[in-house]
Amino acid sequence: MRETKVRRTGGVVFGVSTLILLSMLLMNNAISAQGDIKAGSVKARACQVCHGKGGRSTNPTYPILAGQHAKYIIKQLKAFKAGVRKDPIMNGMASTLSEQDMEDVAAFFADNG
Repeated sequence: MRETKVRRTGGVVFGVSTLILLSMLLMNNAISAQGDIKAGSVKARACQVCHGKGGRSTNPTYPILAGQHAKYIIKQLKAFKAGVRKDPIMNGMASTLSEQDMEDVAAFFADNG
């Protein structure tokens, strides 16, 4: 009887361990689907002309992007691209960006805070 209990406990531990491992793998895939900081550093070079190196603008005309939440940056870039948010420079800049470009640029600036 005791032996059966041990087997059941072992099965529960194995099952829980499997669920944890599966969860970690799924989380890793979700993370990798987001922006790539290294790729973003290359793609954000044009942004840094106005927004400053690493997104640390010293000109009050241009917002500081360094340390900004990636989701916020992506939301704003999408609004510029769609023309919902109006700015002649930013509408043109965002119009050429793909979804992945936006995620990469956002990851780069978010990481520079």
